[in-house]
Amino acid sequence: MTTLLKFVHIAAIAVWAAGLVCLPFLFAQRKDVGHEEALHRLHAMVRLLYVAILSPTAFVAIGSGTALIFLRTTFEPWFMLKLVLVGLMVVIHILSGVMILKLFDKSARYSRLRSVIVTGCSLTVVTAILTLVSAKPGIDLDALAPDWLAPGRLSNLASPVLGWVGL
Repeated sequence: MTTLLKFVHIAAIAVWAAGLVCLPFLFAQRKDVGHEEALHRLHAMVRLLYVAILSPTAFVAIGSGTALIFLRTTFEPWFMLKLVLVGLMVVIHILSGVMILKLFDKSARYSRLRSVIVTGCSLTVVTAILTLVSAKPGIDLDALAPDWLAPGRLSNLASPVLGWVGL
């Protein structure tokens, strides 16, 4: 069961990551579209990729990953960092969806520089996840942030910001 779930998780992550890397290239094609019919075809293709392929595979990737957390009981510091990076993938995914909504207006533009930056960010996050999962480095939280896990520490950190009285 765990092996099958891990296979599904890796396959879904691969499709999701590939799609996030491809979307900026497709967005950049907006600039070269000459007439209305070609614009509608490009918009339909981008929406199909996002709605029918990327969003479901993101859902499967996150769902299967969540199930694997409980099956494998992976509660290591490197894994917490991986979850932060997956959160960045989700942010890129959501911002790409917002871009699809805005990009296909008649006056909208998407520069090549923006395409390169977003593709670079996507590749950096995906590469960081792959590196982290492959290396599984031993991260000593006590050395990085001493006393963060001490009882009452959150109250001490939040009281100046929120105005709470420390208990």
